[in-house]
Order: sequence, then structure tokens, then C-alpha cells
Amino acid sequence: MGNRDTELIKEILDLKTRRGAVILAHNYQLGEIQDIADFVGDSLELSQRAAETGASVIVFCGVHFMAETASILCPDKVVLLPDMNAGCPMADMITPDRLREKKKEHPRAAVVCYINSSAEVKAESDICCTSANAVGIIESLDAQEILFVPDQYLGLYVSARTGKEMILWPGFCPTHVRITPERMEELRQEYPQAKIVVHPECRPEVIALADEVLSTGGMLRYARREGVREMIVGTEVGIIYRLRKENPGKRFIPVSEQAICPNMKLITLEKVLWSLEEMNPEVKVAERIRLGAKAAVDRMLRIGPKR
Repeated sequence: MGNRDTELIKEILDLKTRRGAVILAHNYQLGEIQDIADFVGDSLELSQRAAETGASVIVFCGVHFMAETASILCPDKVVLLPDMNAGCPMADMITPDRLREKKKEHPRAAVVCYINSSAEVKAESDICCTSANAVGIIESLDAQEILFVPDQYLGLYVSARTGKEMILWPGFCPTHVRITPERMEELRQEYPQAKIVVHPECRPEVIALADEVLSTGGMLRYARREGVREMIVGTEVGIIYRLRKENPGKRFIPVSEQAICPNMKLITLEKVLWSLEEMNPEVKVAERIRLGAKAAVDRMLRIGPKR
């Protein structure tokens, strides 16, 4: 670490204390951002952590829908996103207007919304889910029709696990579709003792080759197991930093070095400092939308595990 970074970190931590702030970093963030965070985790876990703290300011190092979720759960706190251009292509693949149109086509369908979506889309949904609890959420529903948005691949995975047919929105994560079965086969030959663990946002042909299909939080817990010494990791490469940091002596191999989310890498130390100095950019969900979105999140939390 250079002198400039050391000085930047000191300035950030000093200003964080003066602002009464908490810094949250998603598992896919740059290593230097993870290192300065008070909490590192997945998007819902981080928002819940923020709600539990006495901090009046949340610096959310992630993407826009994550900062919105923090605003939904913490309306009394200032939520800062150090780079407002940090969006989510999959979340952008569905809009509230298009969802309303689809709901008219299927008026009896229960609308299940992946947490990776905008606050407005959450507000149009009956219940949210995460990659960790999606199977349990779908199993809990009595509806004859289920409309699942926006990730078709998470939807396909859940449908296969539950046996329930779902109407799937044709969205996807551009980062996870870069992970190919061909590369997984090559790595299995190269590391025959390694466990292959992939995210459920991956394509079905990738999931079919995995030993485990887990959320980022699930991957972190799995890696701590005594019997896991080598792990081939099928998700955004940013998680490799945390896996190696928490499990010295174990080997973690990314399925694809190309599985990078450019939006997740937009946030830098300089931007975190600037955000705290200027108290901008702020993400604030309008109260009408917030209440609708919170209702969908709350229904999920009553059914599925919180973390």
C-alpha cells in the first residue's frame, strides 16, 4: 500500500467518525474498499446491519439498488452511494411500467421480485427474495401462478429445485453469463480435488456441473469447512479477495477472470472520501415507493432467513 492510500484511509476513517457514519461494502467490491468497511457482505445483509447500528450516515459501497434497499430499511438515515453511476444491468432489465403490463397479462399471479431490482419494482411486487432464500420463498407460496422477476436463471434454478412452474422475466446478470461450462470442465481436470461452487445466477448448464449452488454468503460459510481445501468459485471475482483473506492456506480459483462487474469496481477510496466530505450523492427512496417496497421485503423476512 502506498503512502497516498495510507493517507486516504486515515482521512476516510477520521471523517467517518466525525460524520457518525458506517461504511458497508459488498462482497464484490475492490479489496481496498472491503478493508475499510465496517461490514462486508451481501446486499440485504448489509442493509440489515445498517438498520441495527446507531450510525446516522450509511456509505454504501455497492450498486444503486443496494443503496435503495438501505434507504427502504433505514428511512431516518442518510444513505450515500460514492458513485451514482454504479448501477446493475440486470435490475435495469425490468421497469415498473413493464412489470405492470406483465401483471395485467397474469392478474392472478403472485409477483416475486429478486432483491437485485429497483425500489419501484419491489413496490410493484408481492414479495422479495434473495439468492439464499429464493427456494424457501417460492415453496411458501400457495399461488397457482408465480411471476418471477427479473433474473431468469435464478428463476430456472428455483423452479428446478421446487418443481413449481414460473413465469420468468428474461433478465440476467451479464457477469454470471460469462461463466461457461467448458471452462468449468477444464478446471475440474486441472484441480480434481477442488469443490466447484457457483452462484444461482449462473446458467443451467453451469449449475449442472457444480458441487454446490450458493449465494455469496453461502460460499463464504462453505469455504470455512474443515474438508474444503480447494474451491473453484463461479461468481464475480471480487469475492476471491475475501475468501483468501478469511481462509489462509486454502486455494480459491475463479472459474473466469472475465467474471467482473465493472459497476462494482467504480467505487474507489477517493470517491468514498469525497462522498463523506460532500455528503453526496445521496440515495433517498420516496415514501410512497418506500412503503410498497418495504412491504415486499418485510413479507420475505417473515418467511425466509434474514441472512
